[in-house]
Amino acid sequence: MDKAQLKSAVAIVGGGPVGMMLALFLDRHGVPSVIFNLDESARWHPKGSTHNSRTMEHYRRLGLSAAIRHLGLPADHPTDVAYYTRYNTHEIARVVMPSEAEKLGAVINAPRTHQNFEPIHRANQMYVERFLFEQIRLRPNITLRFGWQVGEFSETATGVQLHAERVARRDEDGQADYSAGAEELVRAVAGDMAQSETWSVDYLVGCDGGQSHIRRTLGIRYEGHDTLNQAFLGGSMIASYIRAPALRSQCFAGRRAWQYWAVNPQIRTALVALNGDDEYLYWTRLAEGAQFDEREAARGFHAACGHATPVTFLGNRNWTAGVALWAERLWSGHRTFLAGDAIHLFTPTGGFGMNTGIDGVANLAWKLAALVQGWGGSRLAASYEVERKPIARRNTTAAQGLAKNVGAVKVGEEMEADTPAGAAARREAGAYLATFGEEFAYLGVQLGVRYDGSPIIWEDGAPPRDSFTSYLPSGVPGGRAPHVFFDPPGMVERRSLFDQFGVGFTLLRLQATAAGGAALAARAAARGVPLKIVDVDDPDARELYGRDLAIIRPDQHVAWRGDQLPDADRLLDRLTGA
Repeated sequence: MDKAQLKSAVAIVGGGPVGMMLALFLDRHGVPSVIFNLDESARWHPKGSTHNSRTMEHYRRLGLSAAIRHLGLPADHPTDVAYYTRYNTHEIARVVMPSEAEKLGAVINAPRTHQNFEPIHRANQMYVERFLFEQIRLRPNITLRFGWQVGEFSETATGVQLHAERVARRDEDGQADYSAGAEELVRAVAGDMAQSETWSVDYLVGCDGGQSHIRRTLGIRYEGHDTLNQAFLGGSMIASYIRAPALRSQCFAGRRAWQYWAVNPQIRTALVALNGDDEYLYWTRLAEGAQFDEREAARGFHAACGHATPVTFLGNRNWTAGVALWAERLWSGHRTFLAGDAIHLFTPTGGFGMNTGIDGVANLAWKLAALVQGWGGSRLAASYEVERKPIARRNTTAAQGLAKNVGAVKVGEEMEADTPAGAAARREAGAYLATFGEEFAYLGVQLGVRYDGSPIIWEDGAPPRDSFTSYLPSGVPGGRAPHVFFDPPGMVERRSLFDQFGVGFTLLRLQATAAGGAALAARAAARGVPLKIVDVDDPDARELYGRDLAIIRPDQHVAWRGDQLPDADRLLDRLTGA
């Protein structure tokens, strides 16, 4: 259709994992959305390989976690991080981490109050993006405009109007080519199947990356830390998608890992295993002002391997390491919001970027649903920035700190020598690198997000101390709801408290004697606020929450707790931003 006038509740610009997850969250709330994305489909190039525990909990909410756990590395593949001088010679350190099968086995046998019940999963983002793309294609609430570009947009008192155009790619003969594989991206023009649409939406969300058109149009800038300047994971980098069919048998037989680092005086680099067989993500650092040369990259790869093993470069992508930036503002102050890389840029150590973005849209989605459906108050939109900007600052800082640690390892000229001095240099480097263990999981970053001080949280008690590396469950409002299994250890399919939470708010009654809820349910129904009541007569859960009653938000954070409910309207006013 040419110059069509179309409507939806929410427009999402950017169809990466954050944009697609926002659409799926909105779909769960019954809110229609449209996604605009320059590429015709999910991009097939490796990026991050970490789906952290909180992200896996979000996938579980959508009924997707079990399928996603079948993507990526084989279930028995180690997820170790191994350090070598060169891949065919000395292994100097190894951070041992469990395979997928071992992690799930540990959950089966964990105590009932085990918190990490959806453990971190290593699957490259390109596999999961392709899976999410297939999911959004099945949802009638989600309209796809992949291969479309959003141009001008304007906010009004009642919504946002935006203009979008179909984009074309030129083939070798200069003809318009709308296939995903074509290289040169141009705007469709008259005679080349020109298409344009004007959309009227209630809200607009820019999930369109670090060069976000939406953010720049709003005049919002980044702030944060200076980019690291160091030997590796600092400055301009190339992420290469490679196939090396003999590498596993030649170098890694009997010593498989998820990440393979090469550290020597000539080169410092890393490989990330993609399929557990012959495909890898390979990083190259570019000298200042240099252009990427695939032949030079192949020579560097051979230097890391210690011999000229066959390698094919399937694709290359530029990125900047060592950054830790966050946006000055997360929304326009009216009806346009930002999410994902549009509000925070990470160095990839720790795998925090995509995961922080997904957790952010879990926060935003229910608020947009509340506003679209009419039960959200006038202060609800502003709470998104209040709650998520500190998390952007916190998590980008944590990721840069880890990159700084990895980049600081000492590499002496004698490191590769088969001499006492060489052995001593390897021991020194290995002792330093072996200390990183928990930093490759950072459970506190994964599960420890808190919204203390938020205007839509009813405060009660002192929150636990923030920690990047460890997580302490707490019923103090503002944090992730503490988890408990209903079944004892040893059962394969253990019932989780999280599976009982409603799509909207959930009132937990944590004692058989806990009274109340009827008046709150009646007022919630009258106001259109979705509320589910769940009885959990469980002493372990009662101890975790510290009160007889607790209200869980749609994003699984504790909104209120107490032994008696206050006035229903007063409580609902606070929780919905009225």
